[in-house]
Amino acid sequence: MHIVYPAVLSALLFSVGVYGVLARRNAILVLMAVELMLNAVNLNLVAFDVWWRDRLHGGQVLTLFTIVIAAAEIGLGLAIVLLVYRNRSTVDVDELTALREDAENPEDAAETVEAGR
Repeated sequence: MHIVYPAVLSALLFSVGVYGVLARRNAILVLMAVELMLNAVNLNLVAFDVWWRDRLHGGQVLTLFTIVIAAAEIGLGLAIVLLVYRNRSTVDVDELTALREDAENPEDAAETVEAGR
């Protein structure tokens, strides 16, 4: 199999993931889109590892590392989303503005950051 096929499929998966992160408002769907992007990276790592015939199989080892990191990330992310839903009764990322700076007075916010308050 030629390397172009997995590379194109990986690019498509990554593009769908980027679209999901940018367009979706539901936090769970954003997490799923991030997982799609990580799987696209994994596909590229394995495909190029096979294509270059690496004796150490560094791409496959890195893929296993990425899968472990992704599992931890999704577990932590779902726990955060669950806690946010319990406290706010919503998982819409646009409505979660508790940590946002005040947009009306950006100069005051900058002064507060400079003063260390």
